[in-house]
Amino acid sequence: MAGQLLDKFMDQLESCIGTGPKIFTLLYKITRDGCNATTFHQKCDNQGPTVTVLYNQQGSVYGGYASASWHSNGGYIQDANSFLFQLKYSGSDTYKKYPVTTSANSLIANPSYGPIFGAGHDLHTFNGTITQTGGYFPLNGGIAFSTFNSQGQSAIQINNGSMHVTELEVYNVSDGQRNNSPLKPWRKNPEWNEKFLETLTEDIVSFKPSGELGLSNVRILMLGPVGTGKSSFYNTINSVFKGRISQRARCGNSTHSITTSYTPYVVKARSGASLNFRFCDTRGLEVTQGLDILECNYLLDGNIPDYYEFNPATPICPDNPGFVHHPRVSEKIHCVLFVIDAKTIGEIPAKLVEKMKSFQKIMNHKGIPQAVLLTKVDLDCQDVASKTSNVFMSKKIESAVDMVSGILGLPRNNILPVKNYENEMQLDDNISILALLAVRQLLYFAEDYIENLQDKMSARNVSSEKPDKRGNKDKRSDKE
Repeated sequence: MAGQLLDKFMDQLESCIGTGPKIFTLLYKITRDGCNATTFHQKCDNQGPTVTVLYNQQGSVYGGYASASWHSNGGYIQDANSFLFQLKYSGSDTYKKYPVTTSANSLIANPSYGPIFGAGHDLHTFNGTITQTGGYFPLNGGIAFSTFNSQGQSAIQINNGSMHVTELEVYNVSDGQRNNSPLKPWRKNPEWNEKFLETLTEDIVSFKPSGELGLSNVRILMLGPVGTGKSSFYNTINSVFKGRISQRARCGNSTHSITTSYTPYVVKARSGASLNFRFCDTRGLEVTQGLDILECNYLLDGNIPDYYEFNPATPICPDNPGFVHHPRVSEKIHCVLFVIDAKTIGEIPAKLVEKMKSFQKIMNHKGIPQAVLLTKVDLDCQDVASKTSNVFMSKKIESAVDMVSGILGLPRNNILPVKNYENEMQLDDNISILALLAVRQLLYFAEDYIENLQDKMSARNVSSEKPDKRGNKDKRSDKE
């Protein structure tokens, strides 16, 4: 798992240290190793010079440099070369160095604490164990200058007055020239060009559910907080296959979900033929409103009819007109796609994370595969904003993938970064390639699920030709 510290920040820290080129080697990372004082000391004690970096929910990056080694023997550590620093504030780069004024009390070596700078706990990160909640770690430390020169700044001007961090990292700092050769992609793909776009398009157009169930298409349910881009993703895919920007699904900015019905969207090739998958859109997830766990279960099982209009005042139940009591396999969900905004991962309310995890328990019980669509990657990383094909070279996007993987407990290759068509007036090959990569992977997941389902049905000696339990009123089969 890569560190989150950008090269430009390493350059700035090199300048602050002032003793030549440095190599930064990741020792400790709370999203990977856990936020625990004992673990910090196990990984960072007696490692020589280190830099501790905190990343908070407001987009600020700050921390401290120690030229002396951390240890767990208690007492103060003298370090005349130590300093605190700020690299970003509320999303904007801002380089500040806060030098030590009383070097005898520069660091505190307490086995029950994480990194502590200064006798007055100028920068106290945490003590004990901190549990991640809602995409962030509520550290129990703080900032209170006494041993370091604050340069006239308050804690609010450094960390926004909050110790809620999305990441804390500790790097060993050693002499040496960093390798400035091109970064290796953290997720490998063929070269992005017109030929690769054609290959992806052909793979998706030719997709057909395998097996003996007779399905003509698979259903992918899109779930996510309001405003994350569920409907926009369908519009993006539809745009790619239409050959122009399309806005079939309603989308926009709103406090509550713009989508209010259960809508299975069809994507058509330029020939006019429907492709063999449906993106099923429904209302957004909210803490107190939006889709609830019972409605989610009904959606997964195919009980809710297409184009059903949700009514918060009257939740759907088996007595509702149109409720599908005996759904066919073709009406059920074959893959679930959680849609999350890459820029606001750390701001997802803890109760909403709990809600998504409760949905996951149902999905796992049913064996339904899940993936995450990580949207708005261009807003999260300037390199990606300038060129979409940089997405798999971006450490920031890789870190976002790691974070979402940790929150929802899904493999990293189930986290699919995309940039939707939102501001564009014409298609861009790189945006289209990234979107189609996600779709192809989703179809693979759905196909695996169908194969597993077929094996289960075969083991139970259940025939796909079994008559529909709805009787003579509905003689449709899964072979649509």
